[in-house]
Amino acid sequence: MNALLLLSLCGLVVGAWAQCQCSYMKWAKCDETPCQCTLAVGEAVNQPINCSALVPKCYLMKAEMYRAKKGLSTRSGGKPTEHAFVDNDGIYDPECDNNGNFKAKQCNNTNECWCVNSAGVRRTDKGAKEDINCNELVDTYWVRLELKHNVTSTPLDTAQLKTAIGQAIQSRYGLSASFINNTQYDPDARLIMVDVVKPIGNKNVDLSRVAYYMEKDVKVLPLFTDGKKFQPTVSGQPLNFENIVVYYVDEKPPTFSMKRLTGGIIAVIVVVVVAIAAGLLVLFFAKRKQRAQYEKTQHREMDEMQQSLS
Repeated sequence: MNALLLLSLCGLVVGAWAQCQCSYMKWAKCDETPCQCTLAVGEAVNQPINCSALVPKCYLMKAEMYRAKKGLSTRSGGKPTEHAFVDNDGIYDPECDNNGNFKAKQCNNTNECWCVNSAGVRRTDKGAKEDINCNELVDTYWVRLELKHNVTSTPLDTAQLKTAIGQAIQSRYGLSASFINNTQYDPDARLIMVDVVKPIGNKNVDLSRVAYYMEKDVKVLPLFTDGKKFQPTVSGQPLNFENIVVYYVDEKPPTFSMKRLTGGIIAVIVVVVVAIAAGLLVLFFAKRKQRAQYEKTQHREMDEMQQSLS
């Protein structure tokens, strides 16, 4: 009888433990009485998180930085590819508000600061702390996901692919497929472009969480407790990805100066400017030569006229 009671109690404990897990965050620690999960984001700093939804990106980045400092496993995949308005700075230790949103001004615990968007991506030049003013947190309302899938055994049907991508995003990340505005596919390059757009002014949907989770799914290892990857199925064929680039479009354009341009782009601009300047110089000397010839011809005609009159 006592053995049966003990077995029943063990079953209840195991059942309670199974329910008190954070399926969206494998690093979380959960206490079962009552079930509450926290995420370590600093020395003796445990941030309570809601495990019924994706964890805010700001908390995840702080957790990554803390784990890196402690020598624990992290999910940092390095800096993304240098394309347009992407996250070229990689991971840093952000300042978050009480709701997990990024503060508009970030300094990474240094005296050099910059302004970020709601995805935590830098949208201004860096500068001294006292010189940088970030009056508002500009919202990212449009995220473009550019995915490259692995070689498949058979060609993919474009219509089925679009449907599978939308369903996978909705089921895995909890984002309604209605926010998927456009999906395009280039079979030769194996590139899939997905536009995820929300109405401007909608603060209830955070696109940065979906982009961050998906980027990490593709580049390193999943953050989900079950360890499964983002893997849509097209005609019974599981789709794996070898790369992802995330583009951010804010409600207001970024304010980068020429300092953000790469050396190659600056070189091109210099070449164009030099070419234009050279062209103007050629035009100036051609006009000057033409004017000199005209004046010389006028003098010759005047001399001939004077000789005929005399």
